[in-house]
Amino acid sequence: MTAKTSFPPTQLFIDGKWVDGPNKVTVMDKFTGEVAWELSGAGPEEVNKAVAAAKKAFPIMAKMPIHKRAEILNKTSQLLAENRAEIANCIAREVGKAVKYAGFEVDRAVDTFRLAAEEAAQIHGETIPMDAVKSGEGLFGFWHRKPLGIVGAITPFNFPLNLAAHKIAPALAAGNTIVLKPAEATSRTGAWIVALLEKAGLPAGCINMVHGKGSVLGDLIVKHPDIAKITFTGSLEVGLNILANAGLKKVTLELGNSSPVVIAADADMKYAAAKAAIGANYCSGQVCISTQRIYIEAAGYDTFKKHFLEEVAKLKVGDPLDPETDVGPLILEKDAIRVESWINEAVEQGATLLAGGTRVKNLLQPSVLENTKPTMKVISQEVFGPAVSLIKVETFEEGLKLADDTQYGLQAAVFTRDIERVFQAIHGLNFGGVVVNDCPHLRPDQIPYGGNRQSGLGREGLRFAIEEMTSIQTVMFRTGHSR
Repeated sequence: MTAKTSFPPTQLFIDGKWVDGPNKVTVMDKFTGEVAWELSGAGPEEVNKAVAAAKKAFPIMAKMPIHKRAEILNKTSQLLAENRAEIANCIAREVGKAVKYAGFEVDRAVDTFRLAAEEAAQIHGETIPMDAVKSGEGLFGFWHRKPLGIVGAITPFNFPLNLAAHKIAPALAAGNTIVLKPAEATSRTGAWIVALLEKAGLPAGCINMVHGKGSVLGDLIVKHPDIAKITFTGSLEVGLNILANAGLKKVTLELGNSSPVVIAADADMKYAAAKAAIGANYCSGQVCISTQRIYIEAAGYDTFKKHFLEEVAKLKVGDPLDPETDVGPLILEKDAIRVESWINEAVEQGATLLAGGTRVKNLLQPSVLENTKPTMKVISQEVFGPAVSLIKVETFEEGLKLADDTQYGLQAAVFTRDIERVFQAIHGLNFGGVVVNDCPHLRPDQIPYGGNRQSGLGREGLRFAIEEMTSIQTVMFRTGHSR
């Protein structure tokens, strides 16, 4: 049954107005399988209107004093906090994410907008010692940062609020305007941010939102000549397509991972097991930094395995709106079928299933494998589901080597009490982030976050996203010149 709610509107948002589009987007409740709500969907004309509105509004946003930008961002942060319960409910229904984790996502978005407001005041440049070279004698110079123009923000389903916030908040802090394309399956959560920004006083045209298929609308946004910057979170396949079509636009890509954890024999096994059980299964494993491969030194393997299976068995699987639930459904049944098939394929190839593996529609029980091989899909590719492999290694160094044997490079983790081993990990792991004594899903929202190798380009995190969303302009004066 479609929910009868009036806020936020179920329309497109273009040039400060909520308008209908020619198409329809149906969003399902991922647990019940019923229609949650229906929204207007955009076509090419609406994308062009959204870009035109953003282009018209750009001079307004670029000239807006920093304190006014910060005021709007802080007000949005406040409004998100005030609407926490309702937004978390929306996320739980659209994503299938356990509502307790959906609430945590809202809390993070509150921080993301607040941090963006603080960073807005730190956008500045430096003077340049021009006479450090002979050709610079008699010159005074400085550089400063300017907004790029229109940012095309294409956001994923798994963190529909906070990952949108990580694109929208820094773009506005820097003085850009935005065309937002939320994931089709979680369109209503995207509308929450837009509606609250409007309520916070953001001028018309500074943010515009279109709902619909990413393969159609996303492609139009990526190719549009008036858009200066694309920021995208999603799959490697789509990221490569964006790079092939973006031309000379600036591009930030947050893509996949097969997050490894290496556990030394000196680690606190019970603590590590508790952390890893959550890291592998929250949001049903549909997180690009979800724990997927766990390498444990042989001396501690049996102890870790015992504690880990105990922790996984404690997880409650079911209705995401139940506050006690830990693991809800996957976004679509086809995704649950894919993960199930990878688990079954691994077992057929010699792996042992220690827990889980059973599926009802799109609800998959947390699954634990051992005796896996590097060539199996559950190891070599991104599972993006509640399936994790335990792998015994003879030494910590072997674990690091296997952990780094991947096309990806977003975040990895180690558990150890030995500082020398920590530095071995820092130097030996080619990942954008290395976490010590916690799991790869750790992401405080102010950190520079992004991947190496096939995991993406650029960095998010407010200060670092602002750098990606601005250009540097150099200014030089010839001093002492008279007519």
